[in-house]
Amino acid sequence: MKDLGETFFVLGIKILRDRSHGVIRLSQENYIDKVLARFGMKDSKPRDTPIAKGDKYSLKQSPNDDLERNEMQKIPHASTMRSLMYAQVCTRPDIEFVMGVLDRYLSNPGMQHWKIVKRVMHYLKRTKGYMLTYQKSNMLTPNFVLSYK
Repeated sequence: MKDLGETFFVLGIKILRDRSHGVIRLSQENYIDKVLARFGMKDSKPRDTPIAKGDKYSLKQSPNDDLERNEMQKIPHASTMRSLMYAQVCTRPDIEFVMGVLDRYLSNPGMQHWKIVKRVMHYLKRTKGYMLTYQKSNMLTPNFVLSYK
């Protein structure tokens, strides 16, 4: 086995270390840019929040007839959700709640659910520079926070 030195990039995650301060930052900025480009959201308007206050979500917003289902089949809802879930699991716990809400309707998503997915992408566009930051501590539990460059 050959030692290749420090890892700086793995599985779409950029690793930034500051050994003197005991800090490791994980960034998916490049990954988010690729997701936005893939789904035609690169030039979208950035949003401050991933979900709007007061929005209601229910099964009633799912397609009720074949016409609505056929319309939703043209939309890359499932592949977009998978891409967002990868970001959520790796470095973006800030979108965990909204992704949990959207996951409930994954088997039969409606146009309203797709609008929420797009809003999450608008939010990620604005916050793509956020990094999951781990800091060395004497505590037994890990110490992490979302931070900006």
